[in-house]
Order: sequence, then structure tokens, then C-alpha cells
Amino acid sequence: MDKLQALSMFVETVRCGGYSAAARKLGVATSSVTRQVAALEAQLGTTLLNRTTRHSSPTVAGQDYYDKAVAILEALAEADGAVFDRGSEARGRLRVNVPVEFGRRVIAPHLGRLLARHPELEISLTLSDQMTDLLTERVDLCVRLGSTLGSEDVISKPIGRFERWLVASPAYLERASIPRHPLDLLEHQCLVFDYGPAVQNWVFREGGDSIPINVQGRLRSNNADVLREAAIAEGGLALLADWLVAEDVRRGRLLRVLEGFEASPGSASCAINALYLPSHRDSSRIRAFVGFLEEILATGAPSS
Repeated sequence: MDKLQALSMFVETVRCGGYSAAARKLGVATSSVTRQVAALEAQLGTTLLNRTTRHSSPTVAGQDYYDKAVAILEALAEADGAVFDRGSEARGRLRVNVPVEFGRRVIAPHLGRLLARHPELEISLTLSDQMTDLLTERVDLCVRLGSTLGSEDVISKPIGRFERWLVASPAYLERASIPRHPLDLLEHQCLVFDYGPAVQNWVFREGGDSIPINVQGRLRSNNADVLREAAIAEGGLALLADWLVAEDVRRGRLLRVLEGFEASPGSASCAINALYLPSHRDSSRIRAFVGFLEEILATGAPSS
């Protein structure tokens, strides 16, 4: 019995819920899968799968063995990837974490082109607006918008920039009046991105003067698209990234206000950064994905 092959077939059988489905996934005969799993059970002296005519599920011992087998196979794939990763061509799995709406709107429409360009590259993409610990969460690369904490343990590579626009629907502005100065926002409903602090300032700059405004509103959300939808639905004013609302502004669903003031001023506040561990500095997978991001950001990210 080829132990690694048997482990792979057993893991796929659990994932697919049966021998036949696993065999189709692996491109082998069903008899090969049943024979390998049976040999594995015989060697271990225990039953790993509960079998019915249509479905197979792990026993208690089988579930424990499955969890450990998955970890072994992933560790082996990672070891292979570390060797491949030093070559000129991107190969193996790259685990990427990106902000939710940025991933959906800016990155996802182009992923097919990236995969076509690198046929041996696999992307495992997760979407999250929370800060990611690259080491403990086993992430190879994460993308973050705005300033990031500097650290000797993490490389932060600037790959692009964006602007924040203050927007509201035409109907809301007609009803509540158009703000002419940032201080006017104190009289408006502001749609606030909820990232933790109870008190939030939107910061504007005119000339050399910085104007922080303690914004207030009845809606807070940790999802930028919820705020965008609320702004379109006449809920108030929102300070959002240009890549998120540019299409709405172009179509007239939203209007920009206070364009004479720079929103969220500062060299780092509107930066787009790629973060990865120093051990991945020479990674061909990282290099391919970062180059892909720089390319789509330079040509203009889609807004819908």
C-alpha cells in the first residue's frame, strides 16, 4: 500500500461523501479507492468509515484520523510549495486575505486572467476586514487599506493608492441641504464605518489646515457596501473609497460633496499595502500576485 496515496484517497472520500464521488474527483476507478481505504483500515485495525449504499461518513476514529491526515497532506503540500516557490514560475497554493468589498469589486473580476497567466498557481482567497496574523492564521499574503503598523516581522509593500469621497444621494441632499464646510457635517446624519472606537473623526484638510470632525449618525456598519447602499437609499452622508462609489457617482445615484477639501489626509491613510512575512521575500507566488495587484490598480480598478 502506498500510504500517502491511501491517505489522499481516504481524505477525498470523506470530503466527497462516498467512494464513487472521490474516484471521479481523483480521476481513478472506484475500486482503487475502496481497495486503498480498506487496506488503510486493515493496517490500523479499525473502521474509519460508516458505509451505506449511497454515502460514507467517518466514524469517531475516522474523523480524528481524517483531521490528522489533512494536516499531514497540507504540510507536505506546503513543503513542496516552499521548494517550487524559489523558481521563476509561480507554482503551488497561495493563501491570500483581502478586505471584503475590495476583494469582491477590485480583485475578483481579474482572477481568471491571473490563473490563466500562471497555470500551476492555486489561489485560496478569504475575505475579511479584520487584521490578520500571517503566522498563526497561516496566510501567505494579506492586502490592507490605509495605514498599517510597521513591524520587523512583516514586510509591508505599498502597491497603490485610493481616495476617499464624501457622498450622499441627491434626494438626501435636497432634503437635508448640501454641506459647504466640514463643520456642517455636525448637522447631518453620517454613515459611519464601525471598526471599534466609539468616537470617530473624519479628517479634512483645506490648504495647510486639518479639520477633524466628530461625526454622528444612527447607522454604523463594519461593511463598506452596507454604508454605500444606505447612502443610495437616502440614509445620510458616507465617506467611502473611490473604487467603491465611482460608478454610483458616474450614474448619478450618489453625488460628491466637499470636493474642495481633502478627506482623510495623510500619506498612509489612503495607501494599499501588501503584507507578507520576510521568509516569503523571494517567493514567486507572492511576486506574481503582488505584480498582478499593481497592474490592475495602475490601470484603474473597477467599481462594480
